[in-house]
Amino acid sequence: MKIAIAGATGFVGSRLVERLQAERHQVLVLTRNPSAAQKVFPTSAFPNLEIIAYNPTESGSWQEVIAGCEGVVNLAGEPIAEGRWTPQRKQQILGSRQLGTQKIVEAIAKANPKPSILVNASAIGYYGTSETATFDETSPPGNDFLAQVCQAWEAEAQKVKDAGVRLVILRFGIVLGQGGAIARMIAPFKLFAGGPIGTGRQWFSWIHRDDLVNLIIQALTRPEIEGVLNATAPNPVRMAELAQTMGQVMNRPSWLPVPGFAIEALLGDGAIVVLEGQQVLPKRPLDYSFEYQYSTVKQALEAIL
Repeated sequence: MKIAIAGATGFVGSRLVERLQAERHQVLVLTRNPSAAQKVFPTSAFPNLEIIAYNPTESGSWQEVIAGCEGVVNLAGEPIAEGRWTPQRKQQILGSRQLGTQKIVEAIAKANPKPSILVNASAIGYYGTSETATFDETSPPGNDFLAQVCQAWEAEAQKVKDAGVRLVILRFGIVLGQGGAIARMIAPFKLFAGGPIGTGRQWFSWIHRDDLVNLIIQALTRPEIEGVLNATAPNPVRMAELAQTMGQVMNRPSWLPVPGFAIEALLGDGAIVVLEGQQVLPKRPLDYSFEYQYSTVKQALEAIL
C-alpha cells in the first residue's frame, strides 16, 4: 500500500513507519520539519519513504499528494502532558487536532483517486475521568477539557465519511514503550525513589506501542474494521499496581509516592492526565479478534525494561 502519515516522527508514528517499511509499503511522511524528519528516517534505511513538507493547519499543495494513496494515518497533535495548560497552550492542543484533522479530511475529499481508509487518532480522555466507572466504546463523553478536545477532534474526522471513505478512530490509552511515559517514571526507580503518582487509586489504561502499531496496521488492511475502537490493553491497572510492577521488574522498591501537589505545581491543569484516570476496556478490538502481544502490564514492562 501507499500510506500518508501525519505525525510520523512522534513516539507512535516512528514505530509505525518502521513496521510499514519492513512490510514493504510505500510511506509518505507529512511533516512541518523536513530536515528533522530526514534525520529520523535516513534514505539509506528507509528507501520506500518520501518526506512532504506541510502546514497541518493550512490548505496547500501538500494536499495533492493524498491522491493515489490507499490509506491515510493522522497522528498529529501538540503534546498534552508537557507543560502547564495556559489558555494559549489549551488553544494549541485543541487547534492542532481539530484544524489539523479538518485539513487532512479536506485533502481526502479533494483527492482523485481517493484513499479507501483514514485512521485517525483520538484519546481515552474522551470519557472524562473516574475512579469507579468502566468505559467502553459505547460510553458517553465526559465534559472536562480533554473530553471536549476529543469530541471536536473526532467530529472533524467523521466528516471523511461524506467522501465515502472508511473511517477508523482509535482512542489511544497511555502508550508504553522505549521512551514516552515510562521513560519519565524509570529515573526515580533507578535511584531507589520510585512509587505511585498521586493517590495511587487512579486508573491507568495503557497499551504497548507494538500492539498499538499492530492495531493501526490491521485498521489499514482489514476492510471490515471501522468506527471507534479503544486502543487500550484488556487489563487496565491502578497507578499503585503499575508502580509496584515497575519496582518488581526493575528489582527496586516502590515505596515513595509522588504527591499530587508536586505534579500540579509542575503541570497545573495538565496534571489531570496523571492524577486522574479512567478504566477503559477495548471491547471492539476484542470483537474483531485482535490479538495482543502484551495483555498484562507485567508482560509489557518486562519487554520494555
